[in-house]
Amino acid sequence: MNATPRVSLHLIRGFWSAARYLSFTMAAAELYVTQSAISREIKKLEEQIGQPLFRRVNRTLQLTQAGEELYRAVDEALALIDAATERIAGAQRYLTVTTTVPLASLWLVPRLPRFTHHHPDIDVRIVASNDVLDLVQAHMDIAIRYVSPGGATSPGKPLVGYTTFPVCSPALMRDPARPLRTVADLAHHVLLEFETTVHGRPWYDWEQWFNVMQVAKFKPAGRQRFSHYDQVVEAALAGSGVAIGKRPHLNSKLLDGTLCAPFGTDSEASLASFYVVIADSASGRGAVGEAFVAWLRNEVRRDGRAMARRQD
Repeated sequence: MNATPRVSLHLIRGFWSAARYLSFTMAAAELYVTQSAISREIKKLEEQIGQPLFRRVNRTLQLTQAGEELYRAVDEALALIDAATERIAGAQRYLTVTTTVPLASLWLVPRLPRFTHHHPDIDVRIVASNDVLDLVQAHMDIAIRYVSPGGATSPGKPLVGYTTFPVCSPALMRDPARPLRTVADLAHHVLLEFETTVHGRPWYDWEQWFNVMQVAKFKPAGRQRFSHYDQVVEAALAGSGVAIGKRPHLNSKLLDGTLCAPFGTDSEASLASFYVVIADSASGRGAVGEAFVAWLRNEVRRDGRAMARRQD
């Protein structure tokens, strides 16, 4: 049987460059060879294929039908090779991290400049999602996951506890007409409510806090409901009412005084923890993943020290 001869791969790059520019001269300049060298390579490639790849029309170079077909195939193949080598070469400095939308927008993303300062060679991609993503299928390296007490056991390691408590703007807390000294005083204020769905069930931040703190239900002065937690925070900053704050999410706003917790630490309800999960597929980037997780833990300690100083 006569097998179709395989073309010499060392000729392909010259053909691809000549076909892209439709010029042997420009191809030669790009590849740092002579024009005659490109011509010889193209001729040898045409001999191997058995038909012409270029034709000259009015002093211009054009691809034949066979040349166009080969060019498309080579262009796609080289693109795949370039992408693969780029991924391999950059594997040691590329990291994809996923976590919940509130934690990403309010805690993780604002801190990333510090990570970049210490690790400028590591590129980080953040994927914010409240869904529990399959790290392998979604091509993720690290997840910071919310794990409720009594929930499914996380394969990762604990990062930071998750607590909730009432927060408001300093101006609202200082309002003499509506003091916020005890939980009962909430009845005179608008409650800013984050409503969402968790595991297919409705979730209301205030309801969760009331249940954990065993606060009897009461009718507030009003309610404003939002589908995204960052909207709740913006409303609280604007003085629209009292919201449920989350820690570690709002640590920076509590530290800079733009939000305050009128009832102090006694009003904190411990609901869950965040765990760090590293995908098995990220084992080839172990050093990068370890550097990121170490930085996360340092940020948690940084928050703890700052909050301790503030309370002192």
